[in-house]
Amino acid sequence: MLSCTTPSASAHQANKRVADANALATTDTAARPQPQSRRSVARAEKGPYYVDFRARTAASWGHAFVWYGKTSERAVEVAGLTPAGDTLAYVLGHITFVPSETGASYGDLDPEYLTASYRVYLNEADAKRVFAYIKELQANSPVWNAETANCTGFIGDIAEFMGLEVPNRWQRPENFVNRLKEMNGGRQMVRLSAE
Repeated sequence: MLSCTTPSASAHQANKRVADANALATTDTAARPQPQSRRSVARAEKGPYYVDFRARTAASWGHAFVWYGKTSERAVEVAGLTPAGDTLAYVLGHITFVPSETGASYGDLDPEYLTASYRVYLNEADAKRVFAYIKELQANSPVWNAETANCTGFIGDIAEFMGLEVPNRWQRPENFVNRLKEMNGGRQMVRLSAE
């Protein structure tokens, strides 16, 4: 059986971790001083927005989720699919469908739990479409099940919407994210096809 995560933390704990992650989100770029013109060129080439496909450790198989936002802002949005509630919901989710949560869960914002990451950049128009899709997916994912409606399937839907090649969704989250990166040649810029 494939399981994604342990039950999510309280709203207070999740909000604290969001604030902590926002502070960490730009730490590595702030620590490396670069000439302003060079940073502007690099951002323009990569795009001012990003989606970061991530995997982290958990008490079970791990958990897959996305961070997304604007490169120039410290704020980060988190989306993933986890069972709502306590340990009972998590256990029952291996047998049947249980109510889900689609925001930050325990450990999603803690860098020490990170096991894999694949960040891709988007221009503003594409980011608006992708971010709207993520919000729609969150609103329309009312259940979690370890076998069929799980975290790798959730982020796989996002990757597919973005036009990325997507690996088999029934594998450990760390393997899924690393394979996603490998299948897409590690490319850093994504452009959605015009509709």
